[in-house]
Amino acid sequence: MMSNIVEYNNGHIFSQLGAELVFTQNAQGEYLSFYWKSDIYNQSNLDQNTFQPLVKQTYLERIQRVIKRKIPEQCNYVFCHEQFCLPFELIISPIILSNGVVESVLVMGRSLDNASHLSIESTSALPTNPDPYQQLLTSIARKIRRTLDLETIGQQTVDSIGKALKASRCLLLMPTNSNSQILEVKAEYCEPRYKSLLTVQIKYNDYEEMKEAIMSRNAMIFNPSHYPDCDALSILLVPTFYQQELNGIICLHQCDRPRSWNEAEQELVQELADQVGTAMAHATIYQKLEIANNEAKEASRLKSEFLASTSHELRTPLNGILGFLKLVLDDMADDKEEEREFIDQAYNSALHLLNLINDILDIAKIEAGKMEFELTSISWNQICDEIQKFAHSQAQKKNLYFHIELPSTYDEILLYADYQRLLQVMLNLVGNSLKFTQEGGIEIKGEIVPKQIEINDVILPGVLKISVEDTGIGVALDKQERLFETFYQVDGSRTKAYGGTGLGLAISKRLVEAMGGKISFYSMGEFLGTTVTFTVPLAQLPLLRTENPDNISE
Repeated sequence: MMSNIVEYNNGHIFSQLGAELVFTQNAQGEYLSFYWKSDIYNQSNLDQNTFQPLVKQTYLERIQRVIKRKIPEQCNYVFCHEQFCLPFELIISPIILSNGVVESVLVMGRSLDNASHLSIESTSALPTNPDPYQQLLTSIARKIRRTLDLETIGQQTVDSIGKALKASRCLLLMPTNSNSQILEVKAEYCEPRYKSLLTVQIKYNDYEEMKEAIMSRNAMIFNPSHYPDCDALSILLVPTFYQQELNGIICLHQCDRPRSWNEAEQELVQELADQVGTAMAHATIYQKLEIANNEAKEASRLKSEFLASTSHELRTPLNGILGFLKLVLDDMADDKEEEREFIDQAYNSALHLLNLINDILDIAKIEAGKMEFELTSISWNQICDEIQKFAHSQAQKKNLYFHIELPSTYDEILLYADYQRLLQVMLNLVGNSLKFTQEGGIEIKGEIVPKQIEINDVILPGVLKISVEDTGIGVALDKQERLFETFYQVDGSRTKAYGGTGLGLAISKRLVEAMGGKISFYSMGEFLGTTVTFTVPLAQLPLLRTENPDNISE
């Protein structure tokens, strides 16, 4: 059978290639040259207007993609000529000019027999056989979508990119929790012969290329020779974002040679950065939700414990009141003195019950933001007198020493605080010390710190640092950081014998902070005593003496 040959614009030069169909086209799909040799179809009327792809738009998108990426693609496609639909297997290759620019493609192909199946496939813009970079992108994307663990996402990303692109290092930098302008290397792929940079922190404002990559939201390639501490000869940076906010940077290092990262490699990392940015954001959100869920469960558990403890604590004094009053009403007292003792016990139980209710109401007010404070100039000396009266008899009954050490000043120490609230804090702290101390004693100290501060737009000259120390049962080191949490008790079984709801420290912390101070707790461990330290703003700076401080002791 004779073969029909069609040539266009010097297409005869392609005959030496041995291919059935060969032509060149520009980005608009215009034929620049054409050669076709066929044993089947009559091509006498064939020209660039009559030989066109069945779905031209998707075909043009494929040509333009090859031109942009400079990567050949293999695909199957249907071309139309007169009344015929002609299926072809094609290889579309970029024609790279001497200056590196690509403006056209070389298409080589052969005719296929089965056109019915192909006509359905040919409407897709995707290549029949994706190029290796596309396959790699799909593979990595699938991996990172299988997990919501932030650490796993980061490590899979750097390992996959680093190995695929044969880079010396691949780093994933993420903003630190404390400062969004400081980036830390959270995941790393690194060849063994090079130094690890894991956990290294950098300030991205110190690197112009990094700033430019973040501002432009595009890949940045540079030679880091002007950074003497960097051992890389070529660097590729690609930032990752989620909802317009930077959440990471993928950084590739080539340390053994200068490297020109081609457009396909840049596009791969750029596309992957979009996937990674979203995956990291989702993982971060999941982590926060998981933490919040665990905190909610813990809060629910603590509230249940608190309610159980509180119900017991409320019933105990209430039962005491009812029991002693019942004894009086039933004339069970042997004489007036015993009757008076029953009434006193009922009264003390009522006071205890009132204190418990006040604690519960106070914490509810504080958490609801309904607690009112009257900040004014008050006397620390007067507060100490009140505490002395409160603790004197209780310390004596338990054979404990009780010392109050005042800073040595010529004038009275005046604080900027709410008198009743500060007294409440001191009563809570001293009350805890008295409750949990069985031998030794309690000491209260004050230290003037002349450092200017601002509270509610009021400039104040300094603070009084107050510490309440005791030799009581102490607290284990691993439990101290949670002592100021609402509804938290160190060990219900160990402290239950001492009574109380465990709200004293939580209330004290909130009261101190509301008055512009800070509070902390420290203990060397169980049975090694405790020290609670807090600050209160000074209304004025007292004139200090050089001799020993004043003492109030028992």
